Amino acid sequence: MLVDGAAPRICIVGPLPPPSGGMANQCEQLVRLLDREGVSVELVRNNAPYRPAWACRLPGLRALFRLVPYLLSLWAAAGRVQVIHVFANSGWAWHLFAAPALLVARLRGRAVIVNYRGGHADTFFSSAPGHVLRSLQRATLRVTPSPFLQRVFVKHGLQAEVVPNIIDLTRFEPVPPRDFGLAPRIVVARNLEPIYDIATAIRAMLPIRQVFPHATLTVAGSGPELPRLKALVTELELQAAVSFTGRVENAAMPQLYALADCVVNPSTVDNMPISLLEAFASGLPVVSTDAGGIPDMLTHDVSGLLVPVGNAQAMGQEVCRVLQDRALATRLVAAGRAEAEKYAWPRVKLQWLDAYRRAAVAQAAA
Repeated sequence: MLVDGAAPRICIVGPLPPPSGGMANQCEQLVRLLDREGVSVELVRNNAPYRPAWACRLPGLRALFRLVPYLLSLWAAAGRVQVIHVFANSGWAWHLFAAPALLVARLRGRAVIVNYRGGHADTFFSSAPGHVLRSLQRATLRVTPSPFLQRVFVKHGLQAEVVPNIIDLTRFEPVPPRDFGLAPRIVVARNLEPIYDIATAIRAMLPIRQVFPHATLTVAGSGPELPRLKALVTELELQAAVSFTGRVENAAMPQLYALADCVVNPSTVDNMPISLLEAFASGLPVVSTDAGGIPDMLTHDVSGLLVPVGNAQAMGQEVCRVLQDRALATRLVAAGRAEAEKYAWPRVKLQWLDAYRRAAVAQAAA
């Protein structure tokens, strides 16, 4: 029962870093910020460390060592809360983690909000068994972080509302423009996975270095593509231009952006990348591909520059354009910062609290 508009008791189901990533970082931030607001919130982590630790070395069985404690924690938490907020993604993650959470919520008679993320939603919904869409239909609320995913839901006959990703603006300070001469510093902050196409950002350094001979690219992230990307750097003779930092902790991201002059995003599939919001908040010009939901958050020639997916030449040219045109950079940076304000916690907090209250009321009336 809700009293005087108080927030209901919440259980958030999702991952935490490590590894760092959009969903894990958003989950961690939401739990922390809700707790800071005095909301009764507990976390059921779906990527908790294996117990015992040696279980991670047992292929085929290790999933059980994670799944069983996860289900037990879910069941117990559902008895203490009114609303279960499930961070959900496509593919195997849906079947292993999101689907059980929805089942537990239904068995326990709890309101459930499916907070769906990931650029592969359309492909997943098109090929998934029918029970996936049926379970989504039964959720109390369906929430996506972007209009792009909202449109995917509508395409598959599902209503959803948008509550955007969170950017904590208190962590990021706009970077004052500096005189970088012929040595601008460019950053890409995405994991080294095929869908983020870091290779295009590396190839873009060739036209960039024709204009700025001492330009450098810092690749901040980790993942299975590292050997292939290092080989590409060697093949293109860009060893002096490209460096790999490995995984950067979320707390260290402001320092990374503080040393940059431009941020690039070469992804081929995307929803609402946090790295772009962080670049906006840091006062940096952004050049990105037009993949997925990116055009919903970045308007070409207004808050950033967009290029076709996989087009390294176009990316390099647009980076050079913004680095050569200080007036353009200033205009993009101002619009980017204004865009970031839309995702600030004071605004997003009100949307989540409203969603939680509505979900609890709807469940009580069911």
